[in-house]
Amino acid sequence: MSRRIFIAGNRGQVARALAGLYSVRGDIVQSAGRTQVDIADETAVGAAIASFRPDLVINAAAYTAVDKAEDAANEAYKINRDGARHVAAAARVIGVPLIHISTDYVFDGTKAAPYLETDATNPLGVYGQSKLAGEVAVAAATNEYVVLRTSWIFSAGGNNFVTTILRLAGERRVLDVVDDQWGAPTFADDLACAIATIGELLLSARRDTALFGIYHATAAGETTWYRLAHAIMRLSAAKGGPSCDVRAVATGQFPTRARRPANSRLDGSKLARTFGVRLPEWQSSLERCLDRIIVARHGANV
Repeated sequence: MSRRIFIAGNRGQVARALAGLYSVRGDIVQSAGRTQVDIADETAVGAAIASFRPDLVINAAAYTAVDKAEDAANEAYKINRDGARHVAAAARVIGVPLIHISTDYVFDGTKAAPYLETDATNPLGVYGQSKLAGEVAVAAATNEYVVLRTSWIFSAGGNNFVTTILRLAGERRVLDVVDDQWGAPTFADDLACAIATIGELLLSARRDTALFGIYHATAAGETTWYRLAHAIMRLSAAKGGPSCDVRAVATGQFPTRARRPANSRLDGSKLARTFGVRLPEWQSSLERCLDRIIVARHGANV
């Protein structure tokens, strides 16, 4: 049975992965980026969702420029808080569930263990603060929602850590990468599959209010940015792609406009218990991603 899926956002990694996945499944998808529907415009959002008549709404739209957000708070809140509220309210009006994508940046990273959904939030900068405000806005606008906090998204296309490291490997002999920030690199394709499974369960058990709430959804395993970069170089070299040396450095050697959490690890056991969803280990997903990138860009045999 095909579903009608409305996706707010069409340029981000997760939005693109979702659109591709649902299309392959034979579902009817409408991906609405800012040029189609500005989620900061409540009337436009409501009209677009009502006219499409979706079975499920997914909000994958976000202001994600972490450093720029420090000087563009109004813009960040307009999209991450107000836009999230508009999408959630529009879903409630037509009586369909919402899946909203959030972030590890709602935490300050001082916990020694992976974060649970019940842990206290304390975002360090405007981006995380605006995303947390979006979570609150969603919960206030509709009862039928799932908020998915994720981290360190990468994909075969667009600008992300993996594609950036590969590009720099072709330009430099040595890369300095921070080794004191921990997280779980999450393949956008894997997250899209998880979202599709969650969405189907929401639609097949609409009266089960126990399914709604906040969940953590990241790849299995953990690493640092340096160790991730080292894995990228090793796999890329083995597949005939670009590579260079990687040197571990401390965060303090690379000051940024916005502070980053030192611990971005998220505990995904609640998601597994409730929906039976477990994302793959980041290492296997990274290899699948690199296969696509290297074949597409370099014509290497993998």
